[in-house]
Amino acid sequence: MQVLAIDTATPAVTAGVVELTDDAVLLRAARVEHDARKHAELLMPAVQAVCADAGTPLREIDAVVVGAGPGPFTGLRVGMVTAAALGDALGVPVHGVCSLDAIAVDAAGEGPLLVVTDARRREVYWAAYDESGVRVDGPHVHAPAVVVERARELGAVAAAGGSAALVGLPARPPESPSPTGLVTVAAAVLRAGTAPDPLVPLYLRRPDAVEPGTRKRVSA
Repeated sequence: MQVLAIDTATPAVTAGVVELTDDAVLLRAARVEHDARKHAELLMPAVQAVCADAGTPLREIDAVVVGAGPGPFTGLRVGMVTAAALGDALGVPVHGVCSLDAIAVDAAGEGPLLVVTDARRREVYWAAYDESGVRVDGPHVHAPAVVVERARELGAVAAAGGSAALVGLPARPPESPSPTGLVTVAAAVLRAGTAPDPLVPLYLRRPDAVEPGTRKRVSA
Protein backbone atom coordinates (compact mmCIF):
# COMPACT_ATOMS: atom_id res chain seq x y z
CA MET A 1 0.00 0.00 0.00
CA GLN A 2 1.39 3.40 -1.02
CA VAL A 3 0.47 6.08 1.54
CA LEU A 4 0.88 9.83 1.23
CA ALA A 5 1.63 11.35 4.65
CA ILE A 6 1.41 15.10 5.31
CA ASP A 7 1.50 17.35 8.36
CA THR A 8 1.32 21.12 8.86
CA ALA A 9 0.57 21.23 12.61
CA THR A 10 4.02 22.62 13.50
CA PRO A 11 6.31 25.19 11.84
CA ALA A 12 7.50 22.29 9.63
CA VAL A 13 5.76 21.33 6.41
CA THR A 14 6.07 17.55 6.14
CA ALA A 15 5.25 15.35 3.16
CA GLY A 16 6.27 11.80 2.35
CA VAL A 17 5.41 8.65 0.47
CA VAL A 18 5.45 5.58 2.70
CA GLU A 19 5.03 1.96 1.68
CA LEU A 20 2.97 -0.01 4.19
CA THR A 21 3.37 -3.78 4.10
CA ASP A 22 1.93 -6.47 6.35
CA ASP A 23 4.82 -6.08 8.80
CA ALA A 24 6.73 -2.90 7.97
CA VAL A 25 6.50 0.84 7.40
CA LEU A 26 9.01 1.80 4.70
CA LEU A 27 9.90 5.37 3.75
CA ARG A 28 10.03 5.89 0.00
CA ALA A 29 10.56 9.68 -0.07
CA ALA A 30 10.25 12.65 2.27
CA ARG A 31 10.46 16.44 2.30
CA VAL A 32 10.48 18.57 5.45
CA GLU A 33 10.66 22.37 5.15
CA HIS A 34 10.55 24.83 8.02
CA ASP A 35 8.58 28.04 7.54
CA ALA A 36 5.64 28.70 9.85
CA ARG A 37 4.24 31.36 7.48
CA LYS A 38 4.31 29.43 4.18
CA HIS A 39 2.44 26.18 4.77
CA ALA A 40 0.06 26.87 1.87
CA GLU A 41 2.86 27.76 -0.55
CA LEU A 42 5.09 24.82 0.37
CA LEU A 43 2.78 21.86 0.88
CA MET A 44 1.62 20.90 -2.62
CA PRO A 45 5.07 21.40 -4.20
CA ALA A 46 6.40 19.10 -1.47
CA VAL A 47 3.68 16.52 -2.22
CA GLN A 48 4.53 16.60 -5.92
CA ALA A 49 8.25 16.34 -5.14
CA VAL A 50 7.94 13.27 -2.89
CA CYS A 51 5.73 11.51 -5.42
CA ALA A 52 8.36 12.18 -8.08
CA ASP A 53 11.21 11.07 -5.79
CA ALA A 54 9.36 7.86 -4.92
CA GLY A 55 8.39 7.16 -8.53
CA THR A 56 4.76 7.00 -7.39
CA PRO A 57 2.30 9.20 -9.31
CA LEU A 58 -0.46 10.71 -7.20
CA ARG A 59 -3.01 8.52 -9.00
CA GLU A 60 -1.25 5.45 -7.55
CA ILE A 61 -1.57 6.60 -3.92
CA ASP A 62 -3.80 4.19 -1.97
CA ALA A 63 -4.48 6.33 1.14
CA VAL A 64 -3.65 9.66 2.75
CA VAL A 65 -2.63 10.16 6.38
CA VAL A 66 -2.68 13.70 7.76
CA GLY A 67 -1.59 15.16 11.07
CA ALA A 68 -4.73 16.55 12.76
CA GLY A 69 -2.85 18.60 15.31
CA PRO A 70 -3.00 20.07 17.79
CA GLY A 71 -1.68 23.10 15.99
CA PRO A 72 -2.36 26.76 15.24
CA PHE A 73 -5.46 27.43 13.13
CA THR A 74 -3.95 28.66 9.87
CA GLY A 75 -1.16 26.12 9.43
CA LEU A 76 -3.19 23.14 10.57
CA ARG A 77 -6.08 24.04 8.28
CA VAL A 78 -3.76 23.93 5.24
CA GLY A 79 -2.84 20.30 5.80
CA MET A 80 -6.33 19.15 6.70
CA VAL A 81 -8.01 20.81 3.71
CA THR A 82 -5.30 19.61 1.32
CA ALA A 83 -5.61 16.03 2.59
CA ALA A 84 -9.40 16.10 2.24
CA ALA A 85 -9.19 17.52 -1.28
CA LEU A 86 -6.63 14.92 -2.37
CA GLY A 87 -8.68 12.10 -0.90
CA ASP A 88 -11.77 13.30 -2.74
CA ALA A 89 -9.94 13.78 -6.04
CA LEU A 90 -8.15 10.42 -5.87
CA GLY A 91 -11.05 8.48 -4.37
CA VAL A 92 -8.91 7.18 -1.48
CA PRO A 93 -9.46 7.17 2.30
CA VAL A 94 -8.01 9.98 4.41
CA HIS A 95 -7.06 9.19 8.00
CA GLY A 96 -6.36 11.92 10.54
CA VAL A 97 -3.94 11.18 13.40
CA CYS A 98 -2.74 13.20 16.38
CA SER A 99 0.49 14.92 15.31
CA LEU A 100 1.94 14.56 18.81
CA ASP A 101 1.40 10.79 18.62
CA ALA A 102 3.47 10.69 15.42
CA ILE A 103 6.35 12.47 17.16
CA ALA A 104 6.09 10.07 20.11
CA VAL A 105 6.43 7.05 17.82
CA ASP A 106 9.88 8.24 16.77
CA ALA A 107 10.95 9.51 20.21
CA ALA A 108 9.77 6.64 22.43
CA GLY A 109 12.45 4.91 24.47
CA GLU A 110 13.41 4.48 28.07
CA GLY A 111 10.88 5.92 30.49
CA PRO A 112 7.79 8.13 30.17
CA LEU A 113 7.92 10.90 27.59
CA LEU A 114 6.32 14.28 26.92
CA VAL A 115 5.79 15.67 23.43
CA VAL A 116 5.67 19.47 23.43
CA THR A 117 5.09 21.82 20.47
CA ASP A 118 4.58 25.54 20.04
CA ALA A 119 1.02 26.82 20.56
CA ARG A 120 2.01 30.52 20.40
CA ARG A 121 0.64 33.04 22.93
CA ARG A 122 3.35 31.82 25.36
CA GLU A 123 1.72 28.40 25.54
CA VAL A 124 2.52 24.90 24.31
CA TYR A 125 0.59 21.88 23.10
CA TRP A 126 1.59 18.74 24.94
CA ALA A 127 0.74 15.12 25.66
CA ALA A 128 2.29 12.38 27.79
CA TYR A 129 3.32 8.90 26.63
CA ASP A 130 4.58 5.68 28.16
CA GLU A 131 7.92 4.21 27.12
CA SER A 132 6.32 2.39 24.17
CA GLY A 133 4.90 5.64 22.76
CA VAL A 134 1.27 5.09 23.81
CA ARG A 135 -0.49 8.30 24.86
CA VAL A 136 -1.55 8.34 28.51
CA ASP A 137 -2.58 12.01 28.93
CA GLY A 138 -3.56 14.87 26.64
CA PRO A 139 -3.39 16.51 24.27
CA HIS A 140 -3.61 19.79 26.19
CA VAL A 141 -2.64 23.44 25.75
CA HIS A 142 -0.97 25.14 28.74
CA ALA A 143 1.74 27.56 29.75
CA PRO A 144 5.17 25.86 29.98
CA ALA A 145 5.22 26.28 33.78
CA VAL A 146 2.09 24.14 34.05
CA VAL A 147 3.66 21.45 31.88
CA VAL A 148 6.80 21.43 34.05
CA GLU A 149 4.67 20.65 37.09
CA ARG A 150 2.69 17.98 35.25
CA ALA A 151 5.93 16.41 34.01
CA ARG A 152 6.99 15.85 37.61
CA GLU A 153 3.63 14.29 38.47
CA LEU A 154 3.77 12.00 35.44
CA GLY A 155 7.39 10.97 36.01
CA ALA A 156 8.48 12.00 32.51
CA VAL A 157 12.22 11.54 31.88
CA ALA A 158 12.50 13.23 28.45
CA ALA A 159 10.66 15.47 26.02
CA ALA A 160 10.40 15.67 22.24
CA GLY A 161 8.91 18.21 19.86
CA GLY A 162 9.84 21.72 18.83
CA SER A 163 9.21 23.22 22.31
CA ALA A 164 10.75 20.38 24.34
CA ALA A 165 13.42 22.68 25.77
CA LEU A 166 10.78 24.75 27.59
CA VAL A 167 9.89 22.01 30.08
CA GLY A 168 13.34 21.37 31.54
CA LEU A 169 13.71 17.73 30.48
CA PRO A 170 16.38 16.10 28.29
CA ALA A 171 15.33 16.65 24.69
CA ARG A 172 14.97 13.89 22.11
CA PRO A 173 14.37 14.17 18.38
CA PRO A 174 12.27 14.71 16.37
CA GLU A 175 10.90 18.25 16.54
CA SER A 176 8.06 17.54 14.09
CA PRO A 177 6.14 14.50 12.81
CA SER A 178 7.87 12.30 10.25
CA PRO A 179 6.01 10.57 7.40
CA THR A 180 6.80 7.16 8.89
CA GLY A 181 5.61 8.31 12.31
CA LEU A 182 2.31 9.49 10.88
CA VAL A 183 1.72 6.25 8.98
CA THR A 184 2.78 4.11 11.95
CA VAL A 185 0.06 5.72 14.08
CA ALA A 186 -2.54 4.85 11.42
CA ALA A 187 -1.03 1.49 10.41
CA ALA A 188 -3.57 -0.75 12.18
CA VAL A 189 -6.62 0.87 10.58
CA LEU A 190 -4.91 1.11 7.19
CA ARG A 191 -4.05 -2.60 7.19
CA ALA A 192 -7.54 -3.51 8.36
CA GLY A 193 -9.16 -1.39 5.66
CA THR A 194 -11.23 0.36 8.31
CA ALA A 195 -13.23 3.33 7.05
CA PRO A 196 -11.71 6.57 8.35
CA ASP A 197 -13.44 8.71 10.95
CA PRO A 198 -14.43 12.25 9.88
CA LEU A 199 -11.46 14.62 9.78
CA VAL A 200 -11.58 16.73 12.94
CA PRO A 201 -8.73 19.20 13.59
CA LEU A 202 -7.43 19.35 17.16
CA TYR A 203 -7.37 23.11 17.65
CA LEU A 204 -7.80 22.91 21.48
CA ARG A 205 -8.68 26.62 21.51
CA ARG A 206 -11.68 28.64 20.51
CA PRO A 207 -11.07 30.78 17.39
CA ASP A 208 -10.03 34.40 17.85
CA ALA A 209 -12.79 35.64 15.55
CA VAL A 210 -16.20 36.01 17.19
CA GLU A 211 -19.56 37.19 15.99
CA PRO A 212 -20.01 40.92 16.52
CA GLY A 213 -22.27 41.99 19.37
CA THR A 214 -25.10 44.46 19.16
CA ARG A 215 -24.15 47.99 18.22
CA LYS A 216 -23.70 50.43 21.05
CA ARG A 217 -25.91 53.48 21.12
CA VAL A 218 -23.99 56.68 20.57
CA SER A 219 -26.83 59.08 21.23
CA ALA A 220 -29.82 59.32 23.52
